[in-house]
Amino acid sequence: MSSSLLSRTTAPLALAAALLATPWAVKAQTPATLVPAASEIAFTTTPMGVPVEGRFGKFSAQVALDPKKPETGKVVLTIDTGSARFGTPELDGEIGKPVWLSTAKFPQASFQSTRISAAGGGRFQVAGKLTIKGASQDVVVPVQVTQAGGTSTATGTLKIKRLAFKVGDGEWADTSMLADDVQIRFKLALTGLAPL
Repeated sequence: MSSSLLSRTTAPLALAAALLATPWAVKAQTPATLVPAASEIAFTTTPMGVPVEGRFGKFSAQVALDPKKPETGKVVLTIDTGSARFGTPELDGEIGKPVWLSTAKFPQASFQSTRISAAGGGRFQVAGKLTIKGASQDVVVPVQVTQAGGTSTATGTLKIKRLAFKVGDGEWADTSMLADDVQIRFKLALTGLAPL
């Protein structure tokens, strides 16, 4: 192979290597770290018109977000469904059963973002797939991020239809006994998030 031909074939590879080595090359964002003790995920159901709140005691979150470039971010939330509690023995003994969260068969629920966009003032619209009890739905979650010291706090609420996820089906599909709407409320305390 002639030297001119060799230089023509290797030059593009050398250029690509040089670009990747530059400091301004695009790099994966470093995920923020969840502070579990300062975070919570709660849900409210309404049997017979009376709101009842429960909580998930165990969950994890992977949040990679540059607030100035939210479209490059990613959020993955994993919830241990067996950690759901209402705080009363009767309800806590029911929620894991097959008709409800079926925790033995579906030990985890999850949310995985597909798109993040800025809405101004520390607010973001996070679109993604919510999976509960093996059923997935596309949702858009409004999120407010505030920062104090080295901690960022992401909060928001999301209303879902429980029957879309087969939660409380069968005889409990009667929405006059148990409303279809379930409100999910979350607060995620994070360290390592870039400034707003």
